[in-house]
Amino acid sequence: MRQQSSGKPVYLSGSHPDRLFLHFFMRQLAAILFADMTGYTALMQEDEHLARQKRKRLKEVLEPTIAFHNGRILQYYGDGSLSIFSSAIDSVTCAISIQQLLKQEPVVDLRMGIHTGDITIEDEAIYGDGVNLASRIESLAVPGGIFVSEKVYDEIKNQSGISTREMGYFELKNVKQPIRVFAISNKGLTVPTREEVKGKTKQPGNRLAVLPFVNMSADPENEYFSDGITEELLNALTRVDGLQVTSRTSAFAFKGKNTDIRDIAIQLNVDKVLEGSVRKAGNKVRITAQLINAADGYHIWSENYDRNLTDIFQVQDEISGIIANKLRENLTPVQKATQLVKPSTNNVTAYTHYLKGLHFWNKLTPADCHKAIECFEQAIALEPDYAQAYAMTAAAYSYLGATGQVLPDRAFQIVNQFADKALSLNDSISEGHAAKASVYLFYDWKWADAYQSLKKAIELNPGNVEAYELLGFYYVTMGQKALAVKIMEYAEEKDPLSPIVSQTLGNMYVFAERYDDAILQADKLLEVNPQMRRAIELKAWSIGMKGDWDIALELFKEYQQLTNHPLKGLMGMGVAYGKLGQRDKALDIISKMELRQQQEPDSVIDADLAAVWYGLGDTDKAFHYLNQCIDKRMGPVSYYLEYPVYKGVKTDPRYELLRKRIGV
Repeated sequence: MRQQSSGKPVYLSGSHPDRLFLHFFMRQLAAILFADMTGYTALMQEDEHLARQKRKRLKEVLEPTIAFHNGRILQYYGDGSLSIFSSAIDSVTCAISIQQLLKQEPVVDLRMGIHTGDITIEDEAIYGDGVNLASRIESLAVPGGIFVSEKVYDEIKNQSGISTREMGYFELKNVKQPIRVFAISNKGLTVPTREEVKGKTKQPGNRLAVLPFVNMSADPENEYFSDGITEELLNALTRVDGLQVTSRTSAFAFKGKNTDIRDIAIQLNVDKVLEGSVRKAGNKVRITAQLINAADGYHIWSENYDRNLTDIFQVQDEISGIIANKLRENLTPVQKATQLVKPSTNNVTAYTHYLKGLHFWNKLTPADCHKAIECFEQAIALEPDYAQAYAMTAAAYSYLGATGQVLPDRAFQIVNQFADKALSLNDSISEGHAAKASVYLFYDWKWADAYQSLKKAIELNPGNVEAYELLGFYYVTMGQKALAVKIMEYAEEKDPLSPIVSQTLGNMYVFAERYDDAILQADKLLEVNPQMRRAIELKAWSIGMKGDWDIALELFKEYQQLTNHPLKGLMGMGVAYGKLGQRDKALDIISKMELRQQQEPDSVIDADLAAVWYGLGDTDKAFHYLNQCIDKRMGPVSYYLEYPVYKGVKTDPRYELLRKRIGV
């Protein structure tokens, strides 16, 4: 019996669920290989002798090859087989050997799919989502081909003898999230086009990427203007019912690159791409836009607009409306005839300052965040009722307050003031509701209000990835870590190339104690940027909490060196020293932290001190500093308490007192 859906068992060869047998139960992590002979049923009807001959040859190749590569055949099911391996590398090299052998006469056309995951073998049946997923990936493959999941790819990508080609994301039956699939492309193997494979899958609805519009202006300073126009169009299109729009960060990852549209579509899991250019000169603007079908590069629509800057919102609305109409055939049956782009201000100069602020805001550094605030405040000075500018000022101060760059009481007082002003002017701005939610989460600790604000923010803009991150924070604080993981997996689906989303998802895996998944997220980030501090720190905590604090310590040292400051980034090192029993070194870290507190009185490092003292086993000192965090309204304390490294704290009666102090 072959796997039918997630959670149902596959019975091993010669078994039957009604048979009496001794009870046997085993759970393990395995590489699962499904192999399926194609055209077998039809061949049986045309030439039964040849069909049986090919099936016999298949078994003669499978059994010794799988045994040679340390695998085990668990089941034959007519024209196919299910095998497991303890190593993903072994499973792939085995699959390559099998396909190459089966190219010899008599040729046997075989599809193969491989995935790694937890399986449960109970009595003579094999269970697990991993089995279901491997089966789905195999059904996606083509004769003579081998398809593997992203988890398998992560294990084999550095193997010189294995070549791969990314096929992109696919929606598979009984699998909730789109799955990223790779084809093994060694010599002799069949590698199909994405279009050949897409016919086998559940077809997605309209998925669109809005690529950064190219700045064609003579002045490179106008880059912020073309970026801003792109972002405004992207936000408008997220309001179209039934249209799924890739978030800004992932789309902007292709800025300045000459990447083939088809490759962009594979990486972003979209079927349509909007691209264009902006030329700004004085009070005139020319916008060129084209909608492209990603599969074949066909231009569905293109248009040029020559307008005055005062008409900029009208142009944006016109482009958005045309895109919605062009894709209408696959959208929800009833479309609301709403205006997608509403003028945020009549003052073009204020709007220009606002776009410049967005340009700095999206750089995601504290220094650029301060520059963004200056631009938003200039926009407000020119247009005192500019709701979007108030909302983004609130968002910027929330970032500075939550990361300890500005004292929480000062930062969140401003966030509250500006978010309230934005919502009083226009309560349909998603960023205003998200900023208000950040006050509830990080300062006021009004959890129910935070949840309602985040629901509203996401309802108004389903592409507001920052709101998903805050919602993940909320779920962790409430102890609902599986939901935190789920919401960030969804955010990563919307914004697959965002390093912040990937890192936040990695952190959610840590909270859920899924350390191997967290390490995979960190490795994915480090592949793009080997010196990404957040990714190094994520990997260090994951490895440490798996029990190897020696390796974690080396990673924490690397993380600290990248801060380029002798007194910053020390918490991980201090905890690792404490866990390894190197008390003197941990105490030296504490001394450096205290020195930093003296030199930078506006910084809040009580949480760092609490962690290192707890690593040293001094629970009294840890609780002292955790209470200090609460006294200073350092919002993330509710988040820190759920980190697995603090697991032992929960057995102390003082833990419940802390929770009461923050209203959980």
